[in-house]
Order: sequence, then structure tokens, then C-alpha cells
Amino acid sequence: MHISRTARVLVAFVLGLAAPGAFAQLTDDGGNIVIPQHRVVLPPIRETPVTIDSVSVDVGIREQVATTTVGIVLRNPDGRPQEAQLLMPVPEGATVRQFRLEGLPDEGIARVLTREEARRIYESIVRRTRDPGLVEFAGLNLIRSSVFPVPANGTQRMELIYEQVLPADGPRVDYVFPRSESLERSGVKWSFEARIKSAKSIGAVYSPSHDLTTERRDDGVVRVRVPEASASAPGAFRLSYVTAASDGLSASLLAYPDPKIGGGKGGYFMLLLGVPADDDRRKFKREVTVVIDRSGSMRGEKLEQARNAALQILDALDDGEMFNIIDYSDTIASFAAAPVVKDSKSAGAARAYLQDLKAVGGTNINDALVQALSPKPAEGMFPVVLFLTDGLPTVGVRDEREIREGARKANAFGRRIFAFGVGLDVNSPLLSGLANGARGVPTYVLPNEDIEVKVGQVFRRLQGPVLAEPVLSYALKDPSPLAVQPVREVLPGSLSDVFEGEQVSVFGQYVSGEPLRFTLRGRDSAGKEVTFEATFDLAQASVQHSYVPRIWATRKIGTLIDEIRQSGADGAEPNKELVDEVIRLSTEFGILTEYTAFLAAEQNEFFGGESGGRQPSAGLPMPELRARMEREAGTRLGGGRAGSGAVSQEANSQAQQRSDKLNLDNRLLYAVGGGAAKEAAVDETTFSSVRQSADQAYYRRGQRWVEAGLLDQAESEPERTIEFASDEYFTLVDRLAKENRQGVLAVEGDVYLMLDGKRTLVRQSS
Repeated sequence: MHISRTARVLVAFVLGLAAPGAFAQLTDDGGNIVIPQHRVVLPPIRETPVTIDSVSVDVGIREQVATTTVGIVLRNPDGRPQEAQLLMPVPEGATVRQFRLEGLPDEGIARVLTREEARRIYESIVRRTRDPGLVEFAGLNLIRSSVFPVPANGTQRMELIYEQVLPADGPRVDYVFPRSESLERSGVKWSFEARIKSAKSIGAVYSPSHDLTTERRDDGVVRVRVPEASASAPGAFRLSYVTAASDGLSASLLAYPDPKIGGGKGGYFMLLLGVPADDDRRKFKREVTVVIDRSGSMRGEKLEQARNAALQILDALDDGEMFNIIDYSDTIASFAAAPVVKDSKSAGAARAYLQDLKAVGGTNINDALVQALSPKPAEGMFPVVLFLTDGLPTVGVRDEREIREGARKANAFGRRIFAFGVGLDVNSPLLSGLANGARGVPTYVLPNEDIEVKVGQVFRRLQGPVLAEPVLSYALKDPSPLAVQPVREVLPGSLSDVFEGEQVSVFGQYVSGEPLRFTLRGRDSAGKEVTFEATFDLAQASVQHSYVPRIWATRKIGTLIDEIRQSGADGAEPNKELVDEVIRLSTEFGILTEYTAFLAAEQNEFFGGESGGRQPSAGLPMPELRARMEREAGTRLGGGRAGSGAVSQEANSQAQQRSDKLNLDNRLLYAVGGGAAKEAAVDETTFSSVRQSADQAYYRRGQRWVEAGLLDQAESEPERTIEFASDEYFTLVDRLAKENRQGVLAVEGDVYLMLDGKRTLVRQSS
């Protein structure tokens, strides 16, 4: 097939920078180079460029060897055929196994370029396009294909298969598929799937970058998928799995060194644990008490959904397990005086009882809780309370602190409380405090969400814990008499029960480079005391684990916000020191909250939210901005126990406390409406003017991206200037790549950062 020179197109397919209709281009050897990069469009071209419809990534991992199959569909909207070529960054050690083109008889040719060859290509394209996007992939190898055609007004599907031996750190194996962290959502459809096979039992499977659904087919066979909604999220796709030790525990430590901690010897860590399910798990039976609000506000669909949720739970219980139903409004009633054994007779009677429930009256939360929590559980049973309400306490004890304390005293037998807040009129801090204080989880059912689905999602986890009342302790492997506590700022401070299929992630700071010993104690499903131990050498700490400090900071912020909101019951003023710490961490790590979103100087739906047409903060000096955040946090954190604002705050805080993956676009819930024009509701938003690089954050201020530590000096003259695409610029790229920070330069606009103690401006704008 002959294709004219003018129709020749080179698709530099740098994965993760793909978006249709947005390309940087240049003339090269009589043809065009197309770099599918979503931020920059250079001057108009003579032809309509090739675009990317979809990318599918299928990974097979067998005993540490990964085979990655990348399927790409290109579309040519032009009336003439165009040539294309594939460029794709890949990790060190990748080798090409096959490059196929659909509909063509011969296989294409693709080869791996060395890191040095790749760097020359990146540098050449960056210099000529005046676009910094490719520097994000500095330090990676590059696969380059032969030229192939894309038919006129048609599509071409290509498939690239490459192999690599994955790096391992003890029992943990890590896989990375490079993509840009500045990827914006576009029309390109992404999909990720992986199958892992190991001769050893696979314990924890984890991704710090994307949500996963996991299917275990055998002890050593796991299949994972990334849900469609998460697949297009920005950033590389990262996947780790940990094989189990002889005692069944799968444990691994991911550490990030930070010279600011422990006198230069410390850093941040993530402990990933998978607890084995023992053969005696079925000996562990549940005693479930379902507590249903039947106050007047539950009338109609809410009560019908709650009734169906209770029936769903009843059906899920095995014969021989126990249950009760307590229903409340201004009075308290129950199906039985105490939990009863489930059999066909008791289940039938319970169904009839649920059908007779009527919604009327006020809301006596306190007495319903006390009645559900007080009875002694039957011997050998795992006691659980599912507590559902759609409102505030209006009858009996109404004081929030008194209700929490009353529940604590009544719960002498350690029932787990799983609280469900339905709608926007619930006291969200109260429900979270009740659940978190009893090893449970709070769940909020927003308007237009299904109560039955939310209750079912939680109950499916409650097959009985594989490890109850777990306690984690830390020590140096070889402690000296004067050894200090080896870790600090550990989150969560205490562990909840671990249910089958769950894994435990713990974040914290370590203060020295000496080996650490972790000891996990608890009770298995048969009630037997069990102990697991693991020792880790911190010499494996790596800047490649740059997501660890950011996730730690996310959890810390959520924990602080929860503490402030719990202490703000009944009108108490929020603790200023805690508020200041939330602002400090949010600013330093680029983790926005509803109170610090003013750091994002952009137009955004959030700024027109519940608090009265708030405006973004563009142009405000940092002292004024900090004062504004303090006022906002002080006002909203201490109050707002109910309503759309309170529920959004609580849902964000709970998500942050349990976070185990990156939230690069700062996705938040926020309150909207509430006036006559629009009903109160909770919506979701993202922010694009904050960017993270390793453990640092940068904020867009006009044409500059400003390092968090320089926000007070954002308008100051730089002490040093580095011009884009100069030799000094590429020397800086290499330097930052060694620290895994080169991504900060892959932005549109100048970058203002501290370098060697000097305020340095990297001038990238023309």
C-alpha cells in the first residue's frame, strides 16, 4: 500500500496522555508527528489527526513474570489513509513479544529503546513542540513500532504484547503500567484487568492508584478488574500482591524515605496485611439485632426499603444463628424480648412482624440503642447491631454527648455497631461516633440511593471476622535499652475486626532505618488467641513509593476533622490547634477539604455551595487566604450536625480516614441547594488547580504552579530562572527523575519551586 508523504502521521502514543482532538504536532521527514497529549494544541495542521478510541490493558502474572497485552483502537476521521507509529513508555526490563495489526497479514515490528535512546526522543520532541508533557516519563524505557496505516474514515486496532520480570520485595511483587498523573477525563475508554497465579497462597492484593474488584479462584489464583469509573482516573496503574507466610499471614512494608523525619533516617510507611481465613470459620455464628427507625419521617418509600433490607438480612442468616428486630419512634418495640435462633418458624414470624410496621411519631434514638446493646449475647456468638435512622433525636435524651456515653455504658458486651444515616436530616457526627467507637462502620444513604442496597453491601462483609479485636504493636528488631519508640503517627490508632476477604492497611512514620518488628494479636473465628509476627528491613525504602506520605496525610486530615467534629457536639468551640493542623497538612500535601478548598484558585461548583455563593480565592495573598480558611473551618467544623453540609462533611471525613489509595483530582462531596430554587442535596466535584509530585504539592496561581512552601512568596521575584528546553532544564529533569518528582514539570505553565535553597522559576510559557 502506498501512502503519500502529506498523509504520513506518526502517533507517539504516550499512554495516559491520550485524548481525542487535542494534539501537539510537528513536521518530521515530510510527515506529521502526533503526540496524543491532552493539554496542548500547537498551530493548525493540514490534516485531521488520528485519534484514540479505546485502550485495554490485560495483564497476566505468573510467578513474578508479567505479560502485558495492550489493545489500542485508533480512528482516522480524514478522507485519506494516514500512517501511524506507536511510542510507549515501559518499565526497565520490558521486552517485546508481539506487535499485531488487525486486518494486515504481516506482524508489525516493534522494539525496546534503551533509557538513553528514549530520553533523546523525549528531549527532541519536547524541544521542538515546546511542550513539557513527555518529561513525566523521563527514566523509563520506550517501545517504538514500525509505521503502519490507518484507513481513511476508518479504524485500526493494534495489539502490543510485552513481558517483564517484576521486582519483588520479600513476599510482595509490584506491577506498574506507566500513565500520566495529569491525565484528564476524556472520550478515551480505558480498561484494566489482571490475572495473578502463584505456587504460594496469595494474601493481600492492593492498588494505591485505582479501585479494584477481586475474585479469588484458588489460594494461588486471583483475578482483578478496575471498575470502569476508576479506569480513566489519572496516574499510573499500580498493583501489588503479597504471598502468605507459613502461618498464613501475608505482610509487606512499603516505605518512603523523608529527610525531615528522624534526623534524616526516617520516613513514611504503609503496612499491608492479609489475615488467613481459618478452617474453623463456620463455627463462628452471628447474633444480629436490626434496629429500624419507624418515626413519621420514615413514612412511605423509606420504611418500605428498610423493611426489605431487614428481610434481606434475615434471609442471609444461616439456621442456628440468632436475630432480633427492634423498631422505634417515640416508643420502643421489638420482635422478641431477646435474640432468637433462626429457623423456619422464627423467620416466618419475623416477616409478619416487619409487614405490620407503621411509620408514626418522633425519634427516640437513645432508648432504642440502649435496648439493642444491653442484653448479654449468647455463648459463642458474634454480636452485631445494624442501627438505622433518618432523623435527629426528638424524644427522650437529645443531648449528643449523653447519647454517646449512654451507648458506651450499655454496650458492655462489645456489640459492633453499623450505623446507617438515611437522608440529610441525621446527626452525622453522632452516628459516626457510635459506629467508630464500637468497631463498626458508619454508612450514609443519600437521597435517591437505595437503603436496601447499602445495608446489603455492609452485611455481606459480616460473615464473622477472621480476626476479632486485633491489636498491632511495634518494636525494633534489636532494641537497645535507650531505644525510642520506632514509629509514630500511626493510623488508624486502633484496628477494627478483620472480615474474610478484607485486608489491613496501616500508615505511619518511622524514625530510624533499623529493622522493624510488627506483632498482630487477636482472636480467630473459633475464639482462639492467635499471634502473627513480621520483620522488615527499611533499607528497601524507595522514592517510588511516593504515594505513601500522601495517603498518610489524607488519613491524618480525616482523623483530625473527625476529632474536631466529635468535640463540637452541643455547640462547643472547635479546637484551634487541630483546625490549624488540618490547614497545614492540607496545604503541604495538596489534599483539599471543604474548609481548605479556597487553596484552589479556580471556578468550581463547590464555590457556589451551601455557604452562600462563596467565591474562589484567586489573587488573595496567602495570609488572607489562611485567615479565610481558619474562619471557614472554625464555623463549619464546630456546627452543622445535620443537613446536606453536615452529611457531606461526614462522608468526606470517613472516606479520608479509611483511604488507602490516591485521590489525585481531590474528589469531594459538597452541599448544594437548600433554597427555594433547588432542594438541598449532596453532589461531587473535583479540582484541577492542585498537583502532587511525590510528597509535595503545587498550586496554580495565574500562569505559575507554585510549590506549597512558597505560597507566601508566590509573587516574589525568583532568585534563579531556568529556561524551558535549555540544557539546564534537561539536567533538572534528570535530577528530579532520580527523586521521582519529574512529573511536576509536565504541566502547562511556569513552575516556581525551591531548589538548593533558592526560589527557582522554571519558565515554560512562551
